Amino acid sequence: MTLFSVEGKTVVVTGGSRGIGRMIAAGFVEAGATVVISARKTAEVEKTAAELGCSAVQADLSTREGVDTLVSAVGGPLHVLVNNAGATWGAPLEEYPEHAFDKLWDINVKGVFYLTQKFLPHLREAAGADDPARVINVGSIDGIRVPALESYAYSSTKAAVHMLTRHLARQLAKEHITVNAIAPGPFESKMMAFALDDPATRAAIASNVPLGRIGRPDDMAGAAIFLASRAGAYLTGTVIPVDGGISC
Repeated sequence: MTLFSVEGKTVVVTGGSRGIGRMIAAGFVEAGATVVISARKTAEVEKTAAELGCSAVQADLSTREGVDTLVSAVGGPLHVLVNNAGATWGAPLEEYPEHAFDKLWDINVKGVFYLTQKFLPHLREAAGADDPARVINVGSIDGIRVPALESYAYSSTKAAVHMLTRHLARQLAKEHITVNAIAPGPFESKMMAFALDDPATRAAIASNVPLGRIGRPDDMAGAAIFLASRAGAYLTGTVIPVDGGISC
């Protein structure tokens, strides 16, 4: 086994039908892992799974029923759980609705917590001192610094994901389960489509990235594979910005 190998590991990626979740799932499939992706929309998740060569589970992870559905569909040890499913909401301060906070809290924070909680028996089954089980939470650089857009609930929930990551890392280290977070900058996704689909806006965003470009699928897959491999076995409680230097 090489330092960065994840071959033979079982990996669950939530929100895996598109965007960052798809990038991460594709990377694990190409690296030889057995991958299960989940998403709310049946047609989308099944289409992506067929394209990538992995398994699909339809589940709304903002609900306890959806969490139970996904956990029940995955039998045996789980080596890597990637909590990527999330939502965003933008609106001016005076118009920002209360239900936006409720919706985003349910999926971005509660969903991460309760799915991790429910998967603990599977993670414990895979965990070992030399090769811990891994939980990788997808946060955001908007949870590290205040974004230009008025996405109050989104950035607040992503900051909560970063702190939740540290809480879980401290609690689960003694069980040989590591918990880390990736904080992406601008990547191709439905959340960013409103900006990146416009050439002028895309160029403006890229010009504000110190490395001068939008993130690519390999950038995201590489960070997740690093955290899931032997190379990342001694990291826990970290929040790694994958943002081209924006958070520097």
